[in-house]
Amino acid sequence: MNSLLVGKSAPHFSAKAVVKGELVPEFSLRDFLGKYVVFFFYPLDFTFVCPTELHAFQENLSAFEKRGAQVVGCSVDSWFSHAAWLKTPKAKGGIEGVEYPLVSDLNKAIAHHYHVLKEDEGIAYRGLFLIDKHGIVRHQLVNDLPLGRSIDEILRLIDALDFYENHGEVCPANWKAGDKAMKPTQEGLVTYFK
Repeated sequence: MNSLLVGKSAPHFSAKAVVKGELVPEFSLRDFLGKYVVFFFYPLDFTFVCPTELHAFQENLSAFEKRGAQVVGCSVDSWFSHAAWLKTPKAKGGIEGVEYPLVSDLNKAIAHHYHVLKEDEGIAYRGLFLIDKHGIVRHQLVNDLPLGRSIDEILRLIDALDFYENHGEVCPANWKAGDKAMKPTQEGLVTYFK
């Protein structure tokens, strides 16, 4: 099975979720067409690396919103587990204060369709998908369980995608907002290196 989703429509799903502490019986990424979506998977509620990532996304939520990006998390836990974890204080390993949606993938179908299901354990790897305003996956990253993600890199990628969409120029290695980009031609490359 080909696990590369880049350039393809993000697999559709309708699932239960918790949004700002409220249980939502039918949640879909299609509700965010017209916005960038950062859709990420984490292994399990009430674990160790996971709350550090979920809080890091929350601490940078305004930076995502400024870029017109919606953050959505997903794990194989039930929406009741998500709700309980959201009520657990950070000092006790909880994610109290997290406001973005958390999707319940209890039957593991979403993780399977996004090719991040670790089948021997029945949990998801740390998959992350940057989905554009038309529902197309433009970036995917899958980390093994012990490796947390970089929020700065995710924000940089949104900036690069937005710059490309608005200016038609491509973003070279280590490009950051405000840096020089290049036209996607041989002449553009030559000019960039001058």
